[in-house]
Amino acid sequence: MSVTGTETSTGPAATETTAESAVRTLRVGIAGGGAIFRNHLEAYRALQDVEVVAVCDIDAERAGQVAAANGIEHAFGSVTDLLAWRGADGRGIDLISVCTPHPTHEAVVTEAAAARVHVLCEKPIAIDLAAAERMVAACREAAVTFGVLFQRRFWPAAQRIRAAIDDGTLGDPILGHCSVLLHREPEYYSATDWRGTWASDGGGVLMTQGIHYIDLLQWFMGEVVEVHGHVATYVHGDHIEVEDSAVATLRFASGAIATVQASTAVTPSLGVQVRVTGSTGATAQVTEFPEGTDGRVDIWAAGDSVGAQETWPSSLNPNVDLATINGALIPWHRAQVADFVDAVRTGGTPAVTGEEATKSLRILLAVYESSRTGKPVIF
Repeated sequence: MSVTGTETSTGPAATETTAESAVRTLRVGIAGGGAIFRNHLEAYRALQDVEVVAVCDIDAERAGQVAAANGIEHAFGSVTDLLAWRGADGRGIDLISVCTPHPTHEAVVTEAAAARVHVLCEKPIAIDLAAAERMVAACREAAVTFGVLFQRRFWPAAQRIRAAIDDGTLGDPILGHCSVLLHREPEYYSATDWRGTWASDGGGVLMTQGIHYIDLLQWFMGEVVEVHGHVATYVHGDHIEVEDSAVATLRFASGAIATVQASTAVTPSLGVQVRVTGSTGATAQVTEFPEGTDGRVDIWAAGDSVGAQETWPSSLNPNVDLATINGALIPWHRAQVADFVDAVRTGGTPAVTGEEATKSLRILLAVYESSRTGKPVIF
């Protein structure tokens, strides 16, 4: 896996060596018993010498129900209680997965860092840059490993495009495009009180869905230096206060340019495409359709040939529910969790660090700012 972040760590506590952490079972706690909990649980359970020992949720009754249903020994009503837990040997948890609503990520991550516990956080890292920077700083100062879930980087298709950039097949990226055209029913937004609000969700399609693909685009293209964008709400206005549609243009430090379009107002869904053209003239595109399925390279154009697959197979159901999407992503959660656990054991750097995860947040927040002001945002 290509590593692009810069954070390093030395393990859960200064008194423990990397060699010691490499041979014993790592104890895991999961904060949040909601929709994405299952993905983290199954990812950890696929690894040797890793045990999920506890779950916590602000709803203590739900935490207990989740623990009982999944054979987890301990359940708590707060992160504080989870971090304070000690086994018979005096050891607590070694790492925590953060599966709580977006605005709560900072509090969980910084409290875990203070307890010298490694942290793997669901995207987005936060809903504002200052919070993200505090989280990164807290983990660095505590010398704990901090990773953020962007599991689509682990698709073989995404890896193939990244490798083609690195080995010169595509050359330097000069032109990019990210299209996120998804379907959401009103019930998706009404299922939870926090979804679809600025205060509790932090944004709409860009923050919750588009961020995955903005992450891929900038991972392929490089550092963004200017953003000009617009957001709007066309279909879901009765259910949300955030955007359901957005467009943006990006300019990169290299001089490259790219476009972004994103919406959850599309029926039927057209899935996602991220496309890169390089200085050699070659072009590669990765498509995720239906949403949640493995990305595949459906366009590979180089020299005098174009290799292509059908972008939208007619036999597939274009509109899938959240549970189906999350279930299909479990293999890639497993891949990223395995990468993170390896970084914890070896004192290495996870594939997606907190610093790396901040990049996509900065871009989408700039789209919001540009839409408010009508002016481009220059980093």
